[in-house]
Amino acid sequence: MICALASSVCFGAASVLQAVAARAAPPGSGSGVDVALLWRALRQWRYLAGLGLDGLGFVLQIVALRTLPIYVVGAALAASLAVTAVLSSRVLRVRLSRVEWTAVAVVCAGLALLALASGPEGHRAGPDALGWGLLATACGVLLVGAAGGRLPQRPRALVLGLGAGVGFGVVEVAVRLIDGPDLADPALYALLLGGGSAFVLLTSALQRGAVTTATAGMVIGETIGPALVGVAWLGDRTRDGWTWAALLGFAVALAGSLTLARFGEAPETGARATGSCSSS
Repeated sequence: MICALASSVCFGAASVLQAVAARAAPPGSGSGVDVALLWRALRQWRYLAGLGLDGLGFVLQIVALRTLPIYVVGAALAASLAVTAVLSSRVLRVRLSRVEWTAVAVVCAGLALLALASGPEGHRAGPDALGWGLLATACGVLLVGAAGGRLPQRPRALVLGLGAGVGFGVVEVAVRLIDGPDLADPALYALLLGGGSAFVLLTSALQRGAVTTATAGMVIGETIGPALVGVAWLGDRTRDGWTWAALLGFAVALAGSLTLARFGEAPETGARATGSCSSS
C-alpha cells in the first residue's frame, strides 16, 4: 500500500507540471492522436520533469500491482488528484473551497477503508485470450483518439481523457500478466502501445480541452475496467466478510477524486506567463 500511495504522490505532482505545460505548448494539428504535439512537449523542461515523476510513479505502481489487488492500486492512482489539489493550493496558490478540502478527506477515508478490506493479490493468470484482448483494446485507444479529435471541444476532452484512462488501465492489467521478457507475449505489446497511446491522447486532451473534463474521463477509464478484470479473471479478492467495505471504499475514493478533477488544471494566467511548459 505504501508503494501505491507513493506512486499516487508522484503522479499527482507530475499533473501540476503537466497541466501548465499542455496549455503553453504550441498548438497542434487538432487531432486526438497528435504525435508532433507530444514531441514539442518533450522539449520543455516541465514536461520532462513531469515524465521523470511519471517514470518513478510507474515503477512504484508495478511493485504495488505485484502485491495488491488491482482495485486497490486503481483507487490509489485516482487519489493522485487529491495530491494534485493539495500541491496546487501550495505551489500554484490555488484556493481550495471547504467542499474540496472535504473531498480530500473523503478520498483518504475511502483509501483507508480499501486498505482494511483488501485481500491478497490474485495469482490467476487469466484466460489465454486476455493478453490479446488487452492488445486489441490498446489499438482501440488509437482509434478512439483519431475519432475523438474531430469532436467539439467539450466532448473531445471527455472522449480523449476516457481513451487515455483506458490506455493506462491496459498498462495496469498487463503488468499483472507479464512474468518476464517474452517477445511472443501480447501483453508486452499491449503495455507499450497502451501506455504510449494514453500519453498522446492525454496530451491532446489537455492542450485544447477542459482539463477538468479530461481528467475526470481519465480517472474513470483507468479505475473501473481494470478493477473488474482483476476480480473477474485474475483472482483479486477482499478479506472474508469485507466485500461491502471494499465496494464502499472504492466508490468513496472515486467520488472524492472526481470532485477534485479540476485540480489537473493550472491557472490560465500562469500558463501564458511561463511561455514554455509541459504536459503528459
